[in-house]
Amino acid sequence: MPAATFVKFQSFIDALGKGVHKLQASASGGHVFKVYLTNNTPDAATHVKKADLAGITEQNGYAAADIQQGYSQTGGVGTMTATDVVFTAVNGSFGPFRYAVIYNDTPTTPDADPLLAYFDYGASVTTLEGETFTVDFGDSLLTLS
Repeated sequence: MPAATFVKFQSFIDALGKGVHKLQASASGGHVFKVYLTNNTPDAATHVKKADLAGITEQNGYAAADIQQGYSQTGGVGTMTATDVVFTAVNGSFGPFRYAVIYNDTPTTPDADPLLAYFDYGASVTTLEGETFTVDFGDSLLTLS
């Protein structure tokens, strides 16, 4: 599978500036960020919250998952990291999906579950029973400078 393309939602920048997001680990007082899968095309300019972009059915070993993020700052550059998420198909397959979407599961107002970014895998994927699909966040999810 080719490398996925990272795209941030424009609303994330606005929400970050307004203090909606706390990027550090939830154990340190931050928010819980999750990833879910969708086959619907995200619109980075207009989608704001998870309800704007329906995901695939949670079944057969797939459900939105905590990315267990971390945040650090050095020399004026902030870095958000995330733990790779592995979904394993059990008792059947899940999909198809093309996008892995990251959202903040903590805020409830003014908009619940604000979106952060998504990964575009370039083509739809179906994970068959016994197979795994990994959302690989690399060394860092995003950098603020």
